Amino acid sequence: MNRAWAVFKAHPYISNVVGYTTLFASADLIQQSVLGKKAAAGSEGSVGIDWCQTARVATVGFCFHANFNYHWLRGLERMLPGGGVKAVTGKVVVDQLIAAPLTISAFYIGLSLLENKDDPLEDWRQKFWTSYKTGVVFWSTMQAVNFALVPPVARTVFLGGIALAFTIFLCHLRQQHDHKLE
Repeated sequence: MNRAWAVFKAHPYISNVVGYTTLFASADLIQQSVLGKKAAAGSEGSVGIDWCQTARVATVGFCFHANFNYHWLRGLERMLPGGGVKAVTGKVVVDQLIAAPLTISAFYIGLSLLENKDDPLEDWRQKFWTSYKTGVVFWSTMQAVNFALVPPVARTVFLGGIALAFTIFLCHLRQQHDHKLE
């Protein structure tokens, strides 16, 4: 175990990619197990997990979110260094104006592309604004804590932990087929 930890510590990019892939897969599994539809009576499978869906969510986490968040947080810290009120406020505002729309869009569009949907923007059009508005409240609070109290070396890990909750929300909202535009 100490050897694995030493490798992750020596190679933070690798740990970030592995962590986000695991986080996204876990979020989808939690959504399916706790919030999603249970297996129909008489159907095969203990809880009706759609493993292909979980693989697609993990792929989006691996291909986009892990890479983006790793580089985004490092760049944001270079652009607006420090943990004072002014720096934290600036980081939160920039994060919500730039990163939030990109990451939410990548989630919905990426999954639609992996599912070969006829209209890969359909889920995005229906669910983006609900996701974004919820995210602004959730992430503004969490990022303020992240930037003000968490040391830079631990920010990606902290972000991963709180991202689990938001990713469960996104997975759940995406499964709501009757969600209408607001």
